Amino acid sequence: MGQAFFSLSLGMGAIMVYGAYLPKDASVSKVTTAVVLADTSVAILAGLIIFPIVFSNGLEPGAGVGLVFQTLPIAFGQMPFGTLFGTLFFVLLVLAALSSSISLIEPAVAWLVETGKFTRISASITSGLLVWLVGLITVFSFNIWSDVKPLAGLNLFELIDYLTSNIMLPLGGLLIAIFVGWLMKKTVIAEELNLSADSFMYHIWYFLLRYIIPLGVGIIFLNAIGVFS
Repeated sequence: MGQAFFSLSLGMGAIMVYGAYLPKDASVSKVTTAVVLADTSVAILAGLIIFPIVFSNGLEPGAGVGLVFQTLPIAFGQMPFGTLFGTLFFVLLVLAALSSSISLIEPAVAWLVETGKFTRISASITSGLLVWLVGLITVFSFNIWSDVKPLAGLNLFELIDYLTSNIMLPLGGLLIAIFVGWLMKKTVIAEELNLSADSFMYHIWYFLLRYIIPLGVGIIFLNAIGVFS
């Protein structure tokens, strides 16, 4: 579930941005199902590739995001034309990070524009500059600020990663589920999902959203902050 929150950008506004720009005739439920299946399939395939490399080379499987910079260079180094494929992979990784950053910054840009105080260009520049400055903190955490550990022995990068991945993502997802399940009108939800409010699938989905999902996400959140550890 933690992987799903991270890879699908749940609880941070990015997936809602994609949904907001869908054509009116697009089915949110069908598109969502396709995205979840594709994302899960790619994640399983990546795990089948990466973890055998991790264990066969005695690497730490819990290294987190940095694992890609430890395991994949080993894999590319052991295959024909590894330098070429490794270069292509990391170029594509940069492009993937860039496209993700655009979707993640869009909620802030849209909010600044809708307040009426910014044009889209000025909102993009302002948001991008702020994100770039925060990004410098994560970079400096590995060099000049590597000894700065303000909380629980975590450096600044690890602290930001912990706050976003373990607290903000599940908490955001929990609040969104509660908002949609308990505050939004059923007619609006059914219209957006392109489902009849009287259909069996809608009732199943609505029950899961109101009761099961908040409970599951709540357990994940409590586990992330160490209540169950």
